[in-house]
Amino acid sequence: MFSLAAASPWSAAWLAGFGVCLSLIASIGAQNLYVLRQAVRGEHVRACVALCVACDALLVALGVAGMAQLLGSSPVLAQWLQWGGALFLLAYGLFAWQRALFAPDANQAATGGDRVARGVLGVLAGLAVITLLNPHVYLDTVLLIGSIGARQPGALKAVFVLGATCASLSWFVALAVTGRRLQHWFAQPRAWRVLDAFTGSTMLVLAWWVARSA
Repeated sequence: MFSLAAASPWSAAWLAGFGVCLSLIASIGAQNLYVLRQAVRGEHVRACVALCVACDALLVALGVAGMAQLLGSSPVLAQWLQWGGALFLLAYGLFAWQRALFAPDANQAATGGDRVARGVLGVLAGLAVITLLNPHVYLDTVLLIGSIGARQPGALKAVFVLGATCASLSWFVALAVTGRRLQHWFAQPRAWRVLDAFTGSTMLVLAWWVARSA
């Protein structure tokens, strides 16, 4: 049996990964709003959660393995990531406002603001683009979380990554459950317009903030 003293470093590493990751991903962003939207629509939710968790686990692991140091020592790469992310967030916000202002009510109610329902590959492709082109993903998971995890000694690095992965899974499952419980409210087209307007405004603010910091 393991003693409490022997288990303490492993528990501390897991809790560090869990706490740091949860504190950074539990915020309003393009990825979270995308998953929430799919949960409200009840469309490919499990696949979306699985992709988000897998991406977080991979990026944190890469950061712990050394990518954090690379990004930290390459300001030009970081700047290009920020400008690309700003343009993507701007386009995402404008499309959301286009749906809020011009999509017919029938389409809003039937398909959740999109003109046609998409297959699982289309949904995951959109989520992958939002996840991997968002500079905050690299700044948060690779640079910040990865640099903290890299300080863990030896095998505790893997325990740290496991803790971060558990935090990601907990957050996206909670987001999916929240979306499912809001489905009755989104039976009305006006609710989708409010969500699209909120999404568009959030993305435009984020685009301005990212461009300004770049």
